[in-house]
Amino acid sequence: MSTTETTRTTSPTSVGANRVLTLSTIAFTLMFAVWLMFGILGKPIQAEFGLSNLQLSWISAVAVLNGSLWRLPAGILADRFGGKKIMVILLLAGAVFSYLVSLAASYEMLLVLAFLVGFVGNSFSSGIAWNSAWFPAERKGFALGVFGAGNVGASVTKFIGPPVIAATAGTTVFFGLQGGWRLIPTFYAVLLLVCAALVWWLAPAQDRMPGRSQPLGAMLRPLSDIRVWRFSLYYVIAFGAYVAYAAILPGHYMDSFGLDLTTAGLLTATFIFPASLLRPLGGWLSDVWGARVAMYATFFTMIVALAVLSTPSGRGKSGPYGLPLWLVVALIFVVGCAMGVAKAAVFKHIPTYFPDNVGSVGGLVGMLGGLGGFFLPPLFAYLTVITGVASTPFFVLLALTIVALIWMHMVITHMDEKLPGRPDLVEVPPEVRGSRSGS
Repeated sequence: MSTTETTRTTSPTSVGANRVLTLSTIAFTLMFAVWLMFGILGKPIQAEFGLSNLQLSWISAVAVLNGSLWRLPAGILADRFGGKKIMVILLLAGAVFSYLVSLAASYEMLLVLAFLVGFVGNSFSSGIAWNSAWFPAERKGFALGVFGAGNVGASVTKFIGPPVIAATAGTTVFFGLQGGWRLIPTFYAVLLLVCAALVWWLAPAQDRMPGRSQPLGAMLRPLSDIRVWRFSLYYVIAFGAYVAYAAILPGHYMDSFGLDLTTAGLLTATFIFPASLLRPLGGWLSDVWGARVAMYATFFTMIVALAVLSTPSGRGKSGPYGLPLWLVVALIFVVGCAMGVAKAAVFKHIPTYFPDNVGSVGGLVGMLGGLGGFFLPPLFAYLTVITGVASTPFFVLLALTIVALIWMHMVITHMDEKLPGRPDLVEVPPEVRGSRSGS
């Protein structure tokens, strides 16, 4: 092929790739906001239905569950049928279920609808597969980091929710719509419909489907690789715990420090923003430093910050105790920064080690990371009841991070024996491991 022909072939691809990245990131940001909206809606819902903290934790948990269960098939379907179709389906389904949340009349109905609306959380793996299909290897890490920054959607409800809820509580806004917390899912339903139309009409008409001719068995084969499961553990810490903290921090600030919902939401946003917006930086740092250094740095940072945060702190009847609020907020901000870098560092390796199976491998890693966001909030709630210590969620994540760091260090030590002087790798490549299974 001549240089002229090459230029003519790749130029339209670049334009199409940028449109895919822009539209998928907007859609993912919106769907992520819907997926985690119960972190702010939870307190007004708790007051209206008279729920305990444990009951409340299950509303967020079931939404996270359904937003994780289908990540593997969503990634595979995006590879096979194109990410555009899958994203539009998720947006339309989310619009229907989000509107129905506003009509919930009982706790049981809320649980069912929270589970259904959580379906939009699966947009992550379909978006990863979609962008991976459109970008060349040299731009893939940054592109996936930009798309992943859509996690910042978790902060949207933290900003708009409290003032809208306070201003419209107990009123009928327009067209018979109830105000208060019920107005938020209705608003999101409209935005999801608009976004679905934009993706359908503005994304490239001819989508890329790298898995269209690949047998399903071949797409699932890499899932038996131990590396996939170890990356999943790292992602539970980087993403699953992020989802869990985004859900529980407003309640933690309100219950432990006596803050109002608006202030608690704003302080939670100081965790969400760095944990989301630093994801592109994390991809770049992984390229410059090597993934090994990036992972070590983030895990060590989290361990130090979480160890201090494990100190019981808050405001009791006799006054404040433990760490002051400003230090708690600052340390949680540091944890968010580390998570933002770690999320990109983990996912950077999937197209590197599994270039032909990004949908299935990314789907599994994303699914297990999301399931961490499902299991952790109820686990935090139950252990907090048992211990009576509000800082229990920080101690639990501290223990999990230490386990992951030890496992990673053992793998890297083994790798150094096989391939010294390769800080860009976090695994011994298959051709070096030979017949040995991944350590």
